[in-house]
Amino acid sequence: MINIKNLTILLFFFTVVSCGKKYEETKPIRKDIVETVFASGILEANNTYNLVAQNEGYLISMNFNEGDIITKGKVLAEIDNKESNINTQSAMDLLVIAQNNTNSNAPLLAQAKANIDITQQKMELDAIQEQRYKRLWESNSISKIDYENILLAYKTSKTNYETAKENLKKLETDAKQALINNKSAKQVNTIVQSKNKIQAFVTGKVFEKKKQVGDFVKKGDVIAVIGDPNFIYAKLNVDESSIQKIVLNQEASVQLNTNKEKTYKAIVHEILPSFDDISQSFICKLKFIEPLDFNIVKTQLQANIVVGTNKNVLLIPRGYIDFGNNVQIKDKKELTHVATKFISSQWVQVLNGINENDILVREATTMKPGEESELPTY
Repeated sequence: MINIKNLTILLFFFTVVSCGKKYEETKPIRKDIVETVFASGILEANNTYNLVAQNEGYLISMNFNEGDIITKGKVLAEIDNKESNINTQSAMDLLVIAQNNTNSNAPLLAQAKANIDITQQKMELDAIQEQRYKRLWESNSISKIDYENILLAYKTSKTNYETAKENLKKLETDAKQALINNKSAKQVNTIVQSKNKIQAFVTGKVFEKKKQVGDFVKKGDVIAVIGDPNFIYAKLNVDESSIQKIVLNQEASVQLNTNKEKTYKAIVHEILPSFDDISQSFICKLKFIEPLDFNIVKTQLQANIVVGTNKNVLLIPRGYIDFGNNVQIKDKKELTHVATKFISSQWVQVLNGINENDILVREATTMKPGEESELPTY
């Protein structure tokens, strides 16, 4: 879209009568024109995020209202989730048991240690017996079978002793593993329970409150919308045919739907690198370079981004050219063909074929004098 800049000259139409017909006359003019890209959008706060429920349950308290400035870490709401409370208490009880089982006087460990003492004593007695019977067998005082029976009893008691020691090690390892697992379970359940208290992630302003006390919420439900009140920008939806013309720091003018008589200056601050599937457009952010006197987010707006300027172009009213790009020059019988670039429904940019000294004529219309004399602003 083209904007006619600094145009103060008015075109005057002269009406003449020829053979019963009335004609209007005008001359082309030269002016600078500015090409703009039009886009609609909304006001948005920077770093806007959704405060969501991380557990499900009933909201039993909410400690904020729309418009409040909240600080990072503040508890804004609380959810009644009995299941997480029970799980946390159960994990704490099991952790106490696991800690007791790792003590040296824990029943299982004490029993295993006692079994080691018993099997050790038995092994030592059997070792003495084995040596005694060995000497008797070597002196032919007993039969070989008697010695072998005693030797087998000693080997058995020795194996039982080694098994008792390994059993103690296994019990100690199992107790340590149970302690680690229960510590982890307790930590996890404590974290889950802490999510019943919904905290602010960053400092900001509450722009929208979506739930009330007593509402049942599920995990992921939005409780509130929070953003930075110190940086309100214009979020634009730019169509595919125009996005390639837009670059950072281009100037723009913005009109809010709440007051279309006022224009705010802005610049292109950011162009998001991904196509937005929901709006089927590209997202562009404008940063205001003058203070906003109306900063309610989600306010709808329109913007024109300046993407180019053409100096000293030749302009004529649209009504003086036909669909074949022909114009009628005064005192010429034949139509003159011109190369054009259409600007709007009222004005045409002429590239060649005529100059600003030519007088164009057309049959008089029913329009009031001067109705086309002022160039439109876009």
